[in-house]
Amino acid sequence: MASKQVRQEIAKLREELRYHNYRYYVLDAPVVSDAEYDRMFRRLEELEAEFPDLVTPDSPTQRVGAPPREELGTVQHRAPMLSLQSVYDEEEFRHFVDTVIAEAGEEVAFVGEPKYDGLAVSLVYENGLLTVAATRGDGVTGEDITDNVRTIRTVPLKLLAPDDVPVPEYLEVRGEIYIPLEQFRELNRRREQAGEPLFANPRNAAAGSVRQLDSNITASRPLSIYVYGVGAVAGYDFASEWEVVQALPRWGFRVDERNRVCGNVAECLDFYRHLAETREQLPYEIDGIVFKVNELAVQARMGTRTRNPRWAVAYKFPARQETTRVEDILVSVGRTGKLTPVAVLEPVEVSGVIVRRASLHNQDEVDRKDIRIGDVVIIERAGDVIPQVVKVITEKRTGQERPFRLPDTCPVCGTRVLRSEGDPITRCPNIDCPAQIEGRIEHFASRGGMDIEGLGEKLAAQLVQSGLVTRLPDIYDLTTEQLIGLEHMAAKSAQNLLDAIATSRQTSLPRFLFSLGIAHVGEHVARLLAENFGSVAAIAQATPDQLAAVDGIGPEIATSISQFFAEDRNRQVVRDLLQRGVEFAETEAASDALVGKTFVFTGTLAGLSRDEASAEVQRRGGQVTSSVSRRTDYVVAGSDPGSKYTRAQELGVTVLTEEQFQELLAKS
Repeated sequence: MASKQVRQEIAKLREELRYHNYRYYVLDAPVVSDAEYDRMFRRLEELEAEFPDLVTPDSPTQRVGAPPREELGTVQHRAPMLSLQSVYDEEEFRHFVDTVIAEAGEEVAFVGEPKYDGLAVSLVYENGLLTVAATRGDGVTGEDITDNVRTIRTVPLKLLAPDDVPVPEYLEVRGEIYIPLEQFRELNRRREQAGEPLFANPRNAAAGSVRQLDSNITASRPLSIYVYGVGAVAGYDFASEWEVVQALPRWGFRVDERNRVCGNVAECLDFYRHLAETREQLPYEIDGIVFKVNELAVQARMGTRTRNPRWAVAYKFPARQETTRVEDILVSVGRTGKLTPVAVLEPVEVSGVIVRRASLHNQDEVDRKDIRIGDVVIIERAGDVIPQVVKVITEKRTGQERPFRLPDTCPVCGTRVLRSEGDPITRCPNIDCPAQIEGRIEHFASRGGMDIEGLGEKLAAQLVQSGLVTRLPDIYDLTTEQLIGLEHMAAKSAQNLLDAIATSRQTSLPRFLFSLGIAHVGEHVARLLAENFGSVAAIAQATPDQLAAVDGIGPEIATSISQFFAEDRNRQVVRDLLQRGVEFAETEAASDALVGKTFVFTGTLAGLSRDEASAEVQRRGGQVTSSVSRRTDYVVAGSDPGSKYTRAQELGVTVLTEEQFQELLAKS
């Protein structure tokens, strides 16, 4: 039983962490260092691990960890989430305003807000606690995305309660989940390095991330939210939209500071023109402005149509599309060896920028859209994302257009390119390909790989451009004299880098495998390979069928691994790295007893900390969650187990003592 002092400490830590989350993620104005925040967070984790009965759903520690679901459930909105009527020019917008004034019988003010290009969601709070999150769906019924939304740092799990704005008993908040442009580019960069398909745009990435069945995947995506209104409310009365906008931040929500009240049509148009002119500088994508009648009483009098309200409109920006001609199609080789067809276009201005090239992504995309050299096409530019070919205008073909196929060999190094069945990406498998070396170095030195501190993107570029590194093994031949000649590299920084390189020679097999940059081999797959084969030699000699037999490694990944080691130059790179002193303990092939198994811990463990026990499970291919369900395989019960132990008994889930858990670890 926790003492009163412990309960008070837990409550204080939770309130402080909620406040600091609000300062950091909503206000962007932190008042403590990251280290201080981490200390508070770890202390709360320790207390909740020691007293699991005190864990509550709104605790800052409970954002991640819900077990994967079979499917998303449904939620019926208490108040319908209607779509908006759209207008596309000033005449249409003025007609909307005139209609509003005529129906309202008086002059009205509007609230203008950016129309985000994301996923509309509803967040329900009961007595200040987040209980349900749902997509818009058909406006009446949406998908239950509660577990996923709980992972988004800008979504409060418990509302702030200022004295001047009391928290309603029931509050349904409407908002838009999105991915900022900078984080979207970084997300796609990481996916490209890992050999994963790229997201087409931020909106698709956000929508797909929110609809994951596994909330841990959602948690890994850089999602954010802006809230802009309320649906059903009980226990608080609003008089206007602007009052809603003012109250939401007081409860801890993130509201766009660009929102404004417009007193008449002229002010609405000024706001529209301002955002249209500055949209390219915004950190997120918008496609227009939403204008709402400010007074809620006027909204109520005007009512709604079947699908949209009569008192609001989306004034859309001009489409970012133009027509041009494909003069040629070139092939670009990316940092991971991916071959990308790039259309060379007749120069055309799109959204104020001259566009000369557009990515065609892959051969499947070229075939699907039937893009040929000489075609007249419609292109689109969104933000500063690379322009895309939207469609071919086949009616303008002359018969002189030429089909395009990716070459059989890499245009940079001449190596025969590869493409796995079911994978749209064509790759150059040569780890020494000059087009790839900068990206290979950065990935090799990354934290999940050889962990060479100081060797990042900028230094990798200098090493390649200076000719000091043309292959990965060259990293271990660098000298102080060579490094001092580089920009911003003094004697001390050069020695620090050489020390980090020397330290990296002692590593683990999973890290080494990850550092090689094999397509589809992330940290988890690298760990599976190490545990099931035990050595680089065994992995290199394994057939695709033997690789695919490992739980967690499918045929596509197996083919990628096999193709990598089938390339002579790749095997030579591995040999050269080992000859330069890279060492790791060869691990015995492990049994797969824990692979894919789900564990939950309850109570206090004597031999291991909760973090250590979780790490041991994950190292063996299992996963750890925070709640017990029918999908849970084992519940490990230490001393003073809590409600999770009771729940496991109710569901018939296997319960292990700490001794039995240790025995299971030893066997696997």
